[in-house]
Amino acid sequence: MKLKGRRKLVTYLNILDQPIRFSPFVFSRLFLLWALLGLTGGLIAGMYWVVLEALTHWLGIFTGWQVIPVMAGCGLLAGLVIHFIGDPGEIHLIVNNIRFNKGKLEPRNNPSMILSSLLCVASGGSLGPEAPLVQVTGSTGTWLGKLFRLKGEELRSLSIAGMASGFTALFGAPLGGSLFSLEILHHKHAVEYYKAIIPALVASCFSYLVFAFIIHLGLGPVWNLSSYTYSGIFDFAYAIVFAIAGTAMGWIFIFCTRFFKYLFEKRPIPIYIRTLAGGLLLGIIAFYLPITRYFGHHEINELLSGNFPLQLLLAILVFKVIAISITVTSGWRGGFIIPLFFVGTTLGLIIHQLFPSLNLSLVIVSCMAAINACVTRTPMSTTILLATLTGFGHFVPILFASLTGYFLAPRIPFIRSQM
Repeated sequence: MKLKGRRKLVTYLNILDQPIRFSPFVFSRLFLLWALLGLTGGLIAGMYWVVLEALTHWLGIFTGWQVIPVMAGCGLLAGLVIHFIGDPGEIHLIVNNIRFNKGKLEPRNNPSMILSSLLCVASGGSLGPEAPLVQVTGSTGTWLGKLFRLKGEELRSLSIAGMASGFTALFGAPLGGSLFSLEILHHKHAVEYYKAIIPALVASCFSYLVFAFIIHLGLGPVWNLSSYTYSGIFDFAYAIVFAIAGTAMGWIFIFCTRFFKYLFEKRPIPIYIRTLAGGLLLGIIAFYLPITRYFGHHEINELLSGNFPLQLLLAILVFKVIAISITVTSGWRGGFIIPLFFVGTTLGLIIHQLFPSLNLSLVIVSCMAAINACVTRTPMSTTILLATLTGFGHFVPILFASLTGYFLAPRIPFIRSQM
């Protein structure tokens, strides 16, 4: 090459700032580790979901009065698993370990969590699989981090990315799942561990691809709300009013949960006796109100498509809150996010029956957002999750409702370790 040509080449490279070099994230060791974690998390979530669906189908053949002994028996089995294999803990323990145990989520309790949660969720408990998946995939992130000798914030970030991959797989919302794994860790500082956001996003995307491939997940909304058309600035005021009602229901849920926790912990009894008693009570509720059985993934669509009278909706609302509270406090394992969405949907239908001129979708989404943000203190991820799950295309009213629930929540958070 002639000297003149070499000078031109150097000039062009200086102008373009050497674009042939990739971002330091691309093909780096950490990026590949995040991707591997996402693929592993999606595989775990997919296998868990397939087993859960099969077990739910098998236990679902028992109806009527048979629900009572089935749920009591599954509660007893779950309690025995926890008693003999080990207590896997709850969401409180996950938050504590991320914040105070250098981000380490121990995988040794995963067998107990998987077996007990499968029994609890599949038999009809009012808790979903999101918390078990978050714990299992988060501890998988810790295991991978230790395997590759990560320490400090890199290890903590990998654990959080594992949590995000499990949450994303279930909800099909990579951005919402990533933000949730950060918001759930503190009730006030939403992104305290902001360094984990890129690892969480990468792991979530890879996890979503694997999970969608395994269960043939589509991209459409999960719950079929009617179309919503913006009608003016007053829609934001309506969203806040509906959110106040949803927040009030969140307060009632928190009070109800603490009441049942006091009853179950008044006397020290073995965990399997508590889970047996909880299963018996849940079976009785499910016998009289079958729609309160299970965690609400399919039942929300049943609510939306059915024409339930007002008195029945009120009964469903009251006893679903009681069922979730019993499930949480009696030692059953699972997560309460989707059940809270079910409660918000029921409350929205009640409000719409009292005031039929209101837009049904706006009422329901506002109630769902407020009650979840009130209990979990996650307004950002709640907004994104609901927009994804319901197909509600307008983010701002959901955000108004989520923030209303967040700011009107009790001073002491429901997940006390968020303090």
